[in-house]
Amino acid sequence: MTFQTALGLSVPLAVSIAAFASALGLGKMGAAAMEAIGRQPEAAPKIQLAMIIGFAFIEALTIYALVTMFVLQTKIS
Repeated sequence: MTFQTALGLSVPLAVSIAAFASALGLGKMGAAAMEAIGRQPEAAPKIQLAMIIGFAFIEALTIYALVTMFVLQTKIS
């Protein structure tokens, strides 16, 4: 197996794993935030702010994986 073949198989797999893990993290964080707001509604603004910041960090990691995929795709050909 050549380097290009291995890279061509592993790069899309890695991005799909990163996207799947991101979706799981976003779902778990959103569910926990909604449960926290349900238990303590007066803290909703603080919980929502922390949730949005967390969502941004999780999405940033997924975008980094996507950008890395585009960079590595130039090495395949």
